[in-house]
Amino acid sequence: MTPAERIDRLRSEIDGHNRAYYVEAKPTISDRDFDRLLRELGELEDQHPELRSPNSPTQRIGGSPIDGFAKVKHLAPMLSIDNSYDADDLRKFDGDVRKVAGTNFSGYTVELKIDGVSLSLLYERGRLISAATRGDGETGDDVTHNVRILPSVPLQLHGDAPERLEVRGEIYMTRAELVRLNAEQAERGEALYANARNLAAGTLKQLDPKDSARRRLNFFGYATGASTGFEVASQMDLLAALRSFGFTVNDRAVICPTIDGVLEQVEYWNSQRHSLPYDTDGLVVKVNDLALRPKLGTTSKVPRWAKAYKFEAEQAITTLARVMFEIGKFGELTPVAEFEPPVQLAGTQVRRANLHNASWVDEMDLKLGDSVVVEKAGEIIPQVVSVVKESRTGNERPIAWPTTCPVCGAPVEKVETDTSYGFACTDIGRCPAQLAKRVIVFAQRSRMDIEGLGEEVAKQLVESELVRSVTDLYRLTEPQLLALEGFKKTKAKNLLNGIAASKERGLARLLSALSIATVGESMAELLAEEFPSFDAILAATEDQLSSVKGFGPKRAKNVFDYFHSEAGDKLVVELRELGLKLTHEKRAAPAGQSPFAGKTVVVTGTLAKYDRARIESLIKDLGGKASGSISKKTDFLIAGESAGSKLAKAQELGVRVLTEAEFEAMMSEEVAT
Repeated sequence: MTPAERIDRLRSEIDGHNRAYYVEAKPTISDRDFDRLLRELGELEDQHPELRSPNSPTQRIGGSPIDGFAKVKHLAPMLSIDNSYDADDLRKFDGDVRKVAGTNFSGYTVELKIDGVSLSLLYERGRLISAATRGDGETGDDVTHNVRILPSVPLQLHGDAPERLEVRGEIYMTRAELVRLNAEQAERGEALYANARNLAAGTLKQLDPKDSARRRLNFFGYATGASTGFEVASQMDLLAALRSFGFTVNDRAVICPTIDGVLEQVEYWNSQRHSLPYDTDGLVVKVNDLALRPKLGTTSKVPRWAKAYKFEAEQAITTLARVMFEIGKFGELTPVAEFEPPVQLAGTQVRRANLHNASWVDEMDLKLGDSVVVEKAGEIIPQVVSVVKESRTGNERPIAWPTTCPVCGAPVEKVETDTSYGFACTDIGRCPAQLAKRVIVFAQRSRMDIEGLGEEVAKQLVESELVRSVTDLYRLTEPQLLALEGFKKTKAKNLLNGIAASKERGLARLLSALSIATVGESMAELLAEEFPSFDAILAATEDQLSSVKGFGPKRAKNVFDYFHSEAGDKLVVELRELGLKLTHEKRAAPAGQSPFAGKTVVVTGTLAKYDRARIESLIKDLGGKASGSISKKTDFLIAGESAGSKLAKAQELGVRVLTEAEFEAMMSEEVAT
């Protein structure tokens, strides 16, 4: 057998195994044997580079990073689907459909509404040409480099492929994968990902496909756009055709001849959705007969032949049995509810929930022994939403706030702001719980990015008294680490290398890492832009600090007091001696006059084309300030999908609200100077 023949056979065999695993859910080979075949193919292609093909299974992983995202115009628009939240709305939809369909009606398909990211794939003569996000429905971002790595997306369609075909579907991440990635985040001491949908969207926007490959995404096909040489009669036939081409389709789609059958599916999946391995936020009801759809038509935004039913957030009632107190990086005491019995919500058992602060507890009139309604915000974060006061027996007791810190025993004092109040440990300098939290924040990826310094390691370093301040991190030695439980030579070296590398992060990231009150990442960068060296900050007066856009007297006083206290003086000396980079390289000014120059911009909701970090960086590149809160000083609010309280407040204050498309249009208005 020639090398070319063996390569062809291996490619065919590997594609077959991929299809059996991802499409049919019936694996025919062990992971080890599959890897052996893939390795043999890779070696043969290395030996015979002239036989390489972009559609080879070996090309799913690897690839080079791209510089940015090109735009892809969809051949057919990607329309949104109108949402429904009750049975009456679905019955009205049914009535409108039947007025057009008459007696010749074959029913509806009901499919799970996967909580993921819409995608359009273009195939020509069976070969994958491009993959694009939905974008504004007309034009999306080219994410082909990240989609090519997904085994559930065929690079070459199976069977008799159409001349041209746009395949529409949903990119999603399983709950198990989210748990795996969050375990890695926790180990590194970094913030946990909020939900699978947002993480899937962010993964598609990675510039390097190697980074995307580390996060396991999947694809369900469910529709087509423009096509040449492709015809089917019904939605169910379309799903069968997509499966025959090599796509994974959701096998829980059913036909319902009547709207009563649709409502039965709503009732069933409303209670059973958490048994699925992925998130679903509703059902999609479509007219099954494709010939009827053009007669029903579309509005400017949505088709009249489909309706999405959205599930309500799942709630449960339980008893507030106990309240424990956690200590934050500034000493703040956060009350944490413990429930008896635990409740099942969104597929997991909920035992605890954050109760925010003392003013929130008082506003809710929350007492020990109360019956409370619990739900998961975004089906991720447990929260108490109300108290069932009519269930009170008179045996409920007020929540007692500690007078001393539960960790270090120092006195606790009441702390008040303009809008809330709470309690805090007064031993700011020595409380080990506060120090551990500050070390965790210091090491976060968006701050000093110290690989290997997660929550458990931070606590270990503090409890062993090897670290009494963040500067002690830079004095750690290998023998000290090897004396700690769980540390071997490799782990110790990796941590020390990560600490050494962090010295070069620069002033802005250092300022955000130091846990200065009211100075987060965006404020730290604004401060460093105005005062690009440590010496400049130390020489600045409170009035000069206050002049930094977004600062004001209170934040300026926090910075001034921090660096001019006894502890601050000591910190400055140590940072210099330890060799950290204490300067900042200013952002290049926009080439022209940007409409966002000097403006304060807030982003809320989920955007189709940008994750939060990317759009905030873009705002800064355009000369604007990316802020996290709405106020009278806010110039623009960019509102994505599921925008909430920030949108309402912006409308109340008269802040100009931009859609994602309007933001991009304004970017193009930049005028050369």
